[in-house]
Amino acid sequence: MFLKAYTGYSDRKLMERLSTDYSFQFFCGVYFKPTDQIPGFKLISDIRSELSSKMDITSLQSILAHSWGKYLSDTHVMLCDATAYESYIRYPTEVKLLWECCEWLYKQMKKICKMAGLPMPRNRYATQKSKYLSYQKSRKKTFKNKRKRIKSLLYLLDKLAGQLDTIVVDLPAYIQLPTRYYKRRQTIAKIYEQQSYQYQTGEHPANKIVSIDKDYIRPIVRGKEVKRVEFGAKVNMIQAGGINFIEHLNFDAFHEGIRLQSSINLHKQLFGYCTHISADGIYANNANRSYCKKEGIFTSFVRKGKPAKDEKQRKEIRKLLSKERATRTEGSFGTEKNHYNLHKIKARTSKTEMLWIFFGIHTANAVRMIEKITADKVPKQAA
Repeated sequence: MFLKAYTGYSDRKLMERLSTDYSFQFFCGVYFKPTDQIPGFKLISDIRSELSSKMDITSLQSILAHSWGKYLSDTHVMLCDATAYESYIRYPTEVKLLWECCEWLYKQMKKICKMAGLPMPRNRYATQKSKYLSYQKSRKKTFKNKRKRIKSLLYLLDKLAGQLDTIVVDLPAYIQLPTRYYKRRQTIAKIYEQQSYQYQTGEHPANKIVSIDKDYIRPIVRGKEVKRVEFGAKVNMIQAGGINFIEHLNFDAFHEGIRLQSSINLHKQLFGYCTHISADGIYANNANRSYCKKEGIFTSFVRKGKPAKDEKQRKEIRKLLSKERATRTEGSFGTEKNHYNLHKIKARTSKTEMLWIFFGIHTANAVRMIEKITADKVPKQAA
């Protein structure tokens, strides 16, 4: 997983490189002879699934902090910020989502009828397919046409689900459908319920599903000028000594402003104590201000009330802290996304996606640590 995050290779290309590159084999502690049968690239997916089922982020980060702590400077200063790591999914719209559900149900019905030797029930799938393609090709997708498509697809989805249920009930005993079939049917039923509610009321449902393949993904409103909504995992991150640690990771949107106290607690667990904090304005609520004052922690928050006697010096420190957060923390997010395989995460489950994010972040940390460890050892060797 380290090599995958470091190189950005696909599973297939990574296995090809591992089977021919001795440096990769040496790093992984394996050796393939010319006569050996090379494992298939699916092995990497199996390893990822196995690791994700046993991963404990808290304990792993404690081990890393303990190993790296002696090489880090200014660990009493905590920089805090949140970001979103997007999943590899097409941009979701109501029409696309409903059509994907109809298409999946129709293909399953066709496959099951062929296995059981049953005739295909009559429906208007072909007609709706033609209308859907025409709608997608149109340049201007008006609100009226969109409502019309949604209404038609909701009707088709309900009809296909009913027909498929009738077929499955009468299946012979020797035909057993896999567990993933029933899981996908539950997801599609939930999508139908949510889209019907949104069509009738005009309100967005809670925990809205945006992908039938990744039903755990939720829309996260970030309020950015270029990208208002992102689809993936949201992470509240802390940074100490230039190294990032995950404080909270969730696929549901959350308010990072209420995570400051837990961030301070994590920082204390990893490094012992905290004297200075830098975070953006969303963290500067009254509860966080009171907590930091009680703990004797200096923050980068804009001061409320009358200026102190040493306000000029305090202002300079706040300015320096804010600059460090804006450059170091936000810069590290861009580095991880552009160079450590976190731009669009192609994992298939929530657990493997969390593993993917963990290794992307800490692979970037490991590369940063090379310079810090080398700088620490050079003077000793010279002496």
